[in-house]
Amino acid sequence: MATVLDFEAPIVEIEAQLDELRNLPGLNGDQMNKEIASLEDKLAKVRANIYKRLTPQQKVMVARHPDRPYTLDYIQNIFTDFTELHGDRQFRDDPALICGMAKLNGEPVMVIGHQKGRNTKENIHRNFGMVNPEGYRKSQRLFEMADRFKRPVITFVDTPGAYPGIGAEERGQAEAIAKSLMVMAEIKVPMITVIAGEGGSGGALAIAMGNRVGMLEHSVYAVISPEGCASILWKDASYAGRAAEALKLTSKDLKELNIIDEIIEEPMGGAHRNHPATAVKVKDFIVRNLEELKKMTPEQLFEDRYQKFRNMGVFAE
Repeated sequence: MATVLDFEAPIVEIEAQLDELRNLPGLNGDQMNKEIASLEDKLAKVRANIYKRLTPQQKVMVARHPDRPYTLDYIQNIFTDFTELHGDRQFRDDPALICGMAKLNGEPVMVIGHQKGRNTKENIHRNFGMVNPEGYRKSQRLFEMADRFKRPVITFVDTPGAYPGIGAEERGQAEAIAKSLMVMAEIKVPMITVIAGEGGSGGALAIAMGNRVGMLEHSVYAVISPEGCASILWKDASYAGRAAEALKLTSKDLKELNIIDEIIEEPMGGAHRNHPATAVKVKDFIVRNLEELKKMTPEQLFEDRYQKFRNMGVFAE
């Protein structure tokens, strides 16, 4: 059964009316089509009205929707000839991070992205998209492989954050994230990042240093979750809505702050309602920007990425 968010209740109500009408006996064709068209028009207007007025906290809910497309969905809809590569050559493979070679319109690329699950069993296997140090060391190995073989890198970000467990800390979580940032900064191939759902703290940034960063319309990207922020500032996670507003975590906020380069429009009602249409928009963003980046020399790509992240933020002396 599809997950329904609280504010989507009016949408679901009209959809139920449509289903009931389509199964109602006794209506002739013209009468039926007229009633259905009227309800479909009403549904489109209600859906547009709701999704154009989402609060930051409601955007967080949409970004976390369990039916939202994940990395494997984008791989299926955008790329061909995907071959997954496993392991960090030190500890184990981390299924929370998907990495592998693929082709984009016939061109070889490296694809790396967080992967959540759709049910309890899958989420336990994927650790809810929270990556351990070995996952980031796997991505480091493949960033370097892409650089060695001159393959562009495409990353998909969707994680609550890096896994904060004792084992992860014992195996060097902070060092693994820091090393990932260093490796991404040094590669001299085009790198494109898509914030596809949750962009949570260093766990997100550890694969997000693209020359170009696009963000899906209803995704979020912040240094901490609204619940975590509220627990620190107000000692009460119920203030998450207030924290979400203060964090400036929506795509609109981050575009204005020059943290991202482009907002990728989602189908009306969110990406979770139409995976193929979302993938078309994401592919367009990737292909357009990749064509631009391919015109740069390796040294220019290095400098472009350096200057992009060096110039973020406002400094006062």
